[in-house]
Amino acid sequence: MWTELSAEATAAAREREPAAVAGEIGGIPGSQPMPAEVASVEPGSIAEELGFQPGDRLVSINGVRPRDLIDVQFLCGDEDLALEVLDPDGTRHLVELEKDADEGLGLGFTEALFDGLRQCNNHCPFCFIDQQPPGRRDSLYLKDDDYRLSFLYGSYLTLTNLTAADWQRIEQQRLSPLYVSVHATDPELRSRLLINPRAALLPQQLSWFAERQLQIHAQVVVCPGLNDGDALERTLRDLAGFAAGDWPAVLSAAVVPVGLTRFRPAGDSLVPVDRACARAVIERLEPLQREFAGRLGSRFAWLSDEWYLIAGLPLPPRATYEDLPQQENGVGSIRAFLEQLDAATTALPAAVTPARHYSWVVGKLVAEALQPVVERLNAVVGLTLTLHGLPSPYWGQDQVVTGLLTGSDLLDGVADRPLGQALLLPRVMLRQGEPVFLDDMTLDELSARLPVPVHLLEGADDLVSVCLGNPVGAA
Repeated sequence: MWTELSAEATAAAREREPAAVAGEIGGIPGSQPMPAEVASVEPGSIAEELGFQPGDRLVSINGVRPRDLIDVQFLCGDEDLALEVLDPDGTRHLVELEKDADEGLGLGFTEALFDGLRQCNNHCPFCFIDQQPPGRRDSLYLKDDDYRLSFLYGSYLTLTNLTAADWQRIEQQRLSPLYVSVHATDPELRSRLLINPRAALLPQQLSWFAERQLQIHAQVVVCPGLNDGDALERTLRDLAGFAAGDWPAVLSAAVVPVGLTRFRPAGDSLVPVDRACARAVIERLEPLQREFAGRLGSRFAWLSDEWYLIAGLPLPPRATYEDLPQQENGVGSIRAFLEQLDAATTALPAAVTPARHYSWVVGKLVAEALQPVVERLNAVVGLTLTLHGLPSPYWGQDQVVTGLLTGSDLLDGVADRPLGQALLLPRVMLRQGEPVFLDDMTLDELSARLPVPVHLLEGADDLVSVCLGNPVGAA
């Protein structure tokens, strides 16, 4: 199915590339996309029929070099395609095909972006990336502020580094919703928080989204003494002003507490969220939720679960989170997990044989909320599940969520404790797609230093399955 290009065609293609980068789909100034390397080929797909294999590199589609997965999707929407492809040995081919409109090729790529990551141009003192120790893997220090990753994966951006061409592309390709770190809507306060004068443009940017019927989800990281209290209420009211109508520009707002580590720069004047602060924020937000529900038909703004756990208060009922629009941001994630655990434990056996004992590791902040489920499982005769809620000496945090626990935290936390037959480890502690913790310890290194095997848990069903004698995710 491949057609090798002649020398003349290859030269013509190369002459065409710079124009294509800056042409009709609008490229990133000064950055030419690299060929997109194929990582996987879907069985039964068009790509498999054409003979694509992992390691092939897609150079252009109908003469245009895609900058990212978004371009691939848009360019492949045509019925007639001409694909320039490089073999692993560098041989260039032309692949021509006809297909149904909007039918995908079935290709997966090693990277989402082919022309480099847009990094942050802000200097927020509360940036978690700046609060990490030196000497770890390079990816931990990349300050992602790329609108394309926001659209593709829901990562948050600040809108401060967008060019005119970026705004044009967002409008033309309808890249919506995006996920925006707001922190404050007052222009002067937002500029101080981000240490960037361009941050003051947020009100005009929100209007820009509204005028074009494009949408965002918003996030506010609360720093006590800076953007809490009246400033927080103003921010949420301003955002709610864009949340009405048939096509709201702001779909939801998440309020999360600032996370501070022992590695943060000295003299940053930041203070951690304590119980009194958490309760004050809850008391400020819950009346606003009731007001928004009456006016907008939605609570609109939600607190992440940490606020209630830090405050020592019960999590709100599941129904109050509506359709969980900010679950990936920690809003309702523990409540949803508890709901899944309730469903997974509705029909437990009276007993299991042979008797078994497992240990389950979570962050100390969430352990108390999970204890009722542990007690329910331990009511099964022959089953013992020990819950270890661990702090994080690595980050210098006593109260920590599970996803921030590192390999060294685990080793320190379970040392000299009875672990039973296996250690149950939530996969959220590991880097997505790789068995490595935030301190660069690998899962193999951890397992080699533990006296019992490790089982990885994807969710509630995995936990119950292991406890009932059906191990999954053995490391």
